[in-house]
Amino acid sequence: MRTHEAKRNVVVVGAGLAGLACARDLAAGGVPVQLLEAGDAVGGRVRSDRVHGCVIDRGFQVFNTSYPQVKARMDLRALRLSPFTPGVVTHTGDGRLRRLVDPGRRPREARDLLAAGVSPRDLAALGALSARDVFAPAALLRRSGRERTTGAALRRAGFSERFVEEFFRPFLAGVFLEDELETSSRVFHLVWRSMLRGTLCLPADGIGAVPRQLADGLPPGAVRLETAVTALTDDGVLTEGHGELPAAAVVVATGPGVAGRLLPSLTPPPYRTVTTCYHLAPDLRGRGPDLVTDVARRFLNTCVLSEVSPGYAPAGLSLVATSVLGAAAPGTGKALLGPLAEVYGAQTSGWEEVAVRTVEEALPAMTAPWPLSRSTRLEPGRYVCGDHRATGSVQGALASGARAAREVLADLAR
Repeated sequence: MRTHEAKRNVVVVGAGLAGLACARDLAAGGVPVQLLEAGDAVGGRVRSDRVHGCVIDRGFQVFNTSYPQVKARMDLRALRLSPFTPGVVTHTGDGRLRRLVDPGRRPREARDLLAAGVSPRDLAALGALSARDVFAPAALLRRSGRERTTGAALRRAGFSERFVEEFFRPFLAGVFLEDELETSSRVFHLVWRSMLRGTLCLPADGIGAVPRQLADGLPPGAVRLETAVTALTDDGVLTEGHGELPAAAVVVATGPGVAGRLLPSLTPPPYRTVTTCYHLAPDLRGRGPDLVTDVARRFLNTCVLSEVSPGYAPAGLSLVATSVLGAAAPGTGKALLGPLAEVYGAQTSGWEEVAVRTVEEALPAMTAPWPLSRSTRLEPGRYVCGDHRATGSVQGALASGARAAREVLADLAR
């Protein structure tokens, strides 16, 4: 028989960003909560490792300061954030590097866009698109217009095919992990807005500092690591090695694969896979915190992470992260050395491959029509949250976790 405490206890399965946000809000609402994590640390896909003196994020990561959930929950100063260059560098088909900066942040460099070959027509279209997305209320962007693919939205906005192919397609391939511009136009507009309104950064101690800070706000003992949930039961959850734990409600905040196994009635969306290769290089200091894309699509993007945050590499060395779509084929890191030699104008044969990270459930495939927010209620006493219930972003994961907590608290109060 359940105790009185068990009648209110809530179990959250999965200590990624959604699960952490949900558990924190439940605890703030006065509900006893246990956050069960199968791994050895919190964070889910948002984690960092130390390898040969380097900070190795589990996949290329950026932290956007403009997200409402981030502003409400995070102590940004404590993260010791360092920014990327506000813009992107494109490696063009003729081997040149074309720098496209955000003229709103660096107005003195705005005229360089014309010198870089951006046509007046494309500059005007970029200004109109950006102004609309920056200044229009977010609620309006969520509702306005017919939902299209991102490619159709860009054509409708008046961009030339050349600008789409040389800028938007390679850049957005790294954002949405697909290079066909098939992501929902509403998702695109909201993400574009967030990039223009915020600053893309890295925490000094790696992206894993974000979930650690969230976990620090939970009551002592609320997080149980290395506690895998194997099934949901009528009275709670069944764990591997720890037996059954009672709960009045269970929130599944895992990745889509585990969520689908625990909740057979759930149909998660397809997910995108990405691989990031990390190389140590001796001679890239002073290159700047630039994100570089490739028109030829040999890679999604590359960046000298230690130029963004020096602590990512040992003193005197540079850490380069280069991402490709899909799972890593044998020799992926070595195959990238040729293109990277072109991008960085450096001899790459001596670069040391320190890590390769493949993230199989990196981002939901947010094709139109894509609901920007969904209820987390699945069955009586069963809830599910994560970026697949909102948008594939830190904001989406945190917002979905917050919604799960609100719905659980409302149901328990009945």
